[in-house]
Amino acid sequence: MSAAVQCTTLAEVRQHIDRIDHAMLALLAERGAYVAQAARFKRNAAEVADPARVAQVLARIAREAEALGADPAVARATWQAMIEAFIAAEHKIHSWLSIPGGEGTS
Repeated sequence: MSAAVQCTTLAEVRQHIDRIDHAMLALLAERGAYVAQAARFKRNAAEVADPARVAQVLARIAREAEALGADPAVARATWQAMIEAFIAAEHKIHSWLSIPGGEGTS
């Protein structure tokens, strides 16, 4: 189900990869904005990492990757790394929101 075109040069392959990387970064930035919002709804730092939710997301990603013709192992590893990085970022945001004078205080 790949929409990849047949390239005739390595330069053309790299051009497509760069285009996809740019689109993925835009989506990563959007995802990060939602992660930042999620921190506001967590009552404490222990709620930031939700192992059940992570497992649910990784299982869904593996299924969707297979359906799209992507390697489920690559997709799962990519999302695992991304989720771990976003959890670390969300912990920082949650800490900032929890301190006096932080945005999340009254």
